[in-house]
Formats: sequence, C-alpha cells, structure tokens
Amino acid sequence: MLSTTDPGNPRPFRATHDAARASRPVHSLTVENYVKTIYRITASQAGVAATTGQIATALGVSPGTVTSMVKTLDAVRLAVHRPYEGVSLTPAGRVLALRVIRRHRLLELFLMRTLAMTWDEVHDEAEHMEHAVSDLLVDRIDDFLGHPDVDPHGDPIPRGDGKTLQPPHEPASRSLAECPVGCSFRLTRVLDQSAGFLRSLTDSGLALGTIGQVERNPDGSGLMRIRVSRRPISLSLDTAGKLLVVDA
Repeated sequence: MLSTTDPGNPRPFRATHDAARASRPVHSLTVENYVKTIYRITASQAGVAATTGQIATALGVSPGTVTSMVKTLDAVRLAVHRPYEGVSLTPAGRVLALRVIRRHRLLELFLMRTLAMTWDEVHDEAEHMEHAVSDLLVDRIDDFLGHPDVDPHGDPIPRGDGKTLQPPHEPASRSLAECPVGCSFRLTRVLDQSAGFLRSLTDSGLALGTIGQVERNPDGSGLMRIRVSRRPISLSLDTAGKLLVVDA
C-alpha cells in the first residue's frame, strides 16, 4: 500500500484511504438530516420502518414535504419507501447516517473538553457544525480525544468504518424508573438531550458517572426519591425514565 509523508507533517497517511474519501459522494444538509432522522426513529423502535408522520414531527416539516424528500432518497438508493409500511434506510443510507451521527457526537465531546462548554450547550453547536466538517477533520478529532466510546450524554460514538461501538464491558442498562428501593446505580446515558432537561439535571447534581441509591420508588406522590452524595433528590417517574443506569 502506498504511503507518503507531508514535509510539514511527519505523520504518514495512506494514499488509498484519501482516494476513498475523495470518491465519496457529497450530500446536502437536507439529505443528511433526513437519513439521520430515519436512522434514529428506526433504531428507537427495533428496526421498524419510520412513518412519514414520525419523520415530519421529528424535523418540524409537513408530511407532504417528507413524502417528496423520501422519493428523492429512494431514487438515489439511500432509503426504501414502501407505501403503508414506512421508510427504512438502505445499507448506503445507514452508513451515511452513522457518519453524520459520528461527526455530531465527536464534535459535542470536543467542544465540551476543549472549550469547557456544558452538556446542555454542545448539542445545538454540533448540530450546526456537523454538516461543515470533513471526515478527515473528524478522524483527527477522534485521534485527539483518544477514540472515545461515548459522547457527553452517554450515546455511543460510531466508528469510522460505519459500525457503532458500544461501550466495552458495560453491563446491561435500564431506566432509573425501573430500579427498586435499595438499588445502587451509576448514571450512564441521558435520553432527553434538550437543553432545559439537561440543565435541570445539572441543578439536581446529576451528571454522567453520578452514583446514587434509590430510597423510594414511588414515594406515594408520583415521584421517586434517590440519594446522591448524602443529598436527597426527588424526580418524576417521567424524568427517571429518561435516565439509563447500571448497577453500581
């Protein structure tokens, strides 16, 4: 395999790898947003095809707009649309979706670690940047960060080969709402990543890696009570259901 070295950068690179990058088609922001959204919807429902209504709601557009775009995705073989069944990604569409998600999650972590941005600030910034950065820059960010497994919210970061790498040796997780009284837990993932929700967790003293114990579930008023660092915290069952934990 041919290798060359840039005199200004002693790090070698593989010419065939760069050629493969150059041959990748360039997709629009809209296409990338659609395949990312379809991927997330189908992944959340065990691979069941996404409906046009679900896609429209997720993107904040009309069902008619979705129908038109889905036909375009079908024509370029990024998705398959079956009337009355829904929309699913082709293998090429899945690879593109994972590339976009990889960019987003690495950018979130990069902004948090290098610019000290909080976990409720990085999502919107990464959303704007994910369509502008190259795969080469993303790979360099991945190298710089030490090839992390998860982003600031605990979501797994897809690898450069188009496969999602789950955190290694991680026990099976469950929602905090499912934990019985006396259970000791460690917070590993947050499913609701809206800025307001994340700020409320921060105000409550909850962050990734937080260890606590369930004291009451429920407590008789529709809430559950946990204790973190000797501090009692009350959470709604809805909130607790959006927090994934493992036994500590």
